[in-house]
Amino acid sequence: MSGHGIHVLSWVKRCLTRPAGLLTSTFALLIVIGWVLLSLPIAHARAPVSVLDAFFTATSAVCVTGLVVVDTGADFSPFGQVVILALIQLGGLGIMTFAAIALQVFGRSISFRHSASLHDVFYQTESVASLRSDLKWIVGLTLVCEAVGAALLCPGLRAAPEGRLPAFSAVFHAVSAFCNAGFSLHEDSLTAYRGSPLVMPVIMTLIVVGGLGHTTLIELLRRARRRVLEHSAAHRAWSVNTKAVLWTSAALLGSGFVLLLLTGVGGSGADLGSRLLDALFQSVTARTAGFNTVNIAALPIASQLILITLMFIGGSPGSCAGGVKTTTFALALAYLRARLFGRPDVTLFRRRVAQRNIARMVALIALALVWNAFGCALLAATELGGETRFALNDILVEQISAFATVGLSTGITPELSFAGKLWITLTMFVGRLGPLTVALVVVAPVSRATRYPEAHVMVG
Repeated sequence: MSGHGIHVLSWVKRCLTRPAGLLTSTFALLIVIGWVLLSLPIAHARAPVSVLDAFFTATSAVCVTGLVVVDTGADFSPFGQVVILALIQLGGLGIMTFAAIALQVFGRSISFRHSASLHDVFYQTESVASLRSDLKWIVGLTLVCEAVGAALLCPGLRAAPEGRLPAFSAVFHAVSAFCNAGFSLHEDSLTAYRGSPLVMPVIMTLIVVGGLGHTTLIELLRRARRRVLEHSAAHRAWSVNTKAVLWTSAALLGSGFVLLLLTGVGGSGADLGSRLLDALFQSVTARTAGFNTVNIAALPIASQLILITLMFIGGSPGSCAGGVKTTTFALALAYLRARLFGRPDVTLFRRRVAQRNIARMVALIALALVWNAFGCALLAATELGGETRFALNDILVEQISAFATVGLSTGITPELSFAGKLWITLTMFVGRLGPLTVALVVVAPVSRATRYPEAHVMVG
């Protein structure tokens, strides 16, 4: 075998044996399976869906993004919609979780290597040994939340003038909301339910709960159970991760609501109640859910910039949400505060943050900025020429929405060129896995035995 072939085999082996490579390969395999199923004639309802559009849809579903190039409710048959629903569920939970459960069902123990891989994906606790019990909580909590959400959504969807079965529509939207996917069976997303007291609160609750992350939810439930069983307040301190997730999520939701309200979300002609609900819903859904009750293309540029910022930050680690994550944003603010005040340590909630976490935060944000800057430039080159009706703000929303696996769009997704669709597909995949994970797959770790002399470079 040639040296080039040996190098390729070595790279493939490294990808499949390292946690980041195992995660990437399993998600890629799931996308291919979904692509094949969605390309079958039985999955189509009206005109045949092209191979590229089927691939785009499968990637969007597995990556729980919600960007669509065809109408999910009209262009896909019930079989195709069930396939999309399954891809959303598998992508939201993580295919490796289902693999671990399958091993347990068939009586096989989870090896330490697979436990370490799963731990690296979900970042659940400091101990790998506790992963087995956490997996049960993850799956059980997800199914319970989706079942309760579907039951609550069913009356509201039944009241709507739709021809499809309300039960299936309720299950589809409950799973899509909890997994922060943003897929809808309606062409205009949830615009038809704008202001609905039965649908909107349930969808927002599912989005928020699904975006908090299983780590935070498990800690909340365990503390609540301990409080009920012991009939006293829990004495164990909150983890720094949970504090960061809850405080940052609340701050982003509140500030996003206020800023979107001030910049005109909901329209000047709407009453105050409708404007408040629209601003709140878009602040919630911009955290990688992707549903909308207003026309994103008609929003003021200032509102779109706010949505872009919220989308870029995204949800929390261990959740179905995308973005750079709330804890990364919290660490960035803590790092900035430490540097501005000349403090040697980066602290968060009176705890010193480990240097490896700071290094990972810097690398993640840097890679995210570089990827999106390149993506915007590429889309501008391929989509803004000729007689296109697109504007630069449309490109910005599309790129960040794909990277953060949100699904919000100004409506240009179906009109993208072949190159544009391929780039958005790749961006959804990279955004779901995280640019740092993909970099760890592509670049082999290099250890150096020597250190170079220190140098000083002028900054600013």
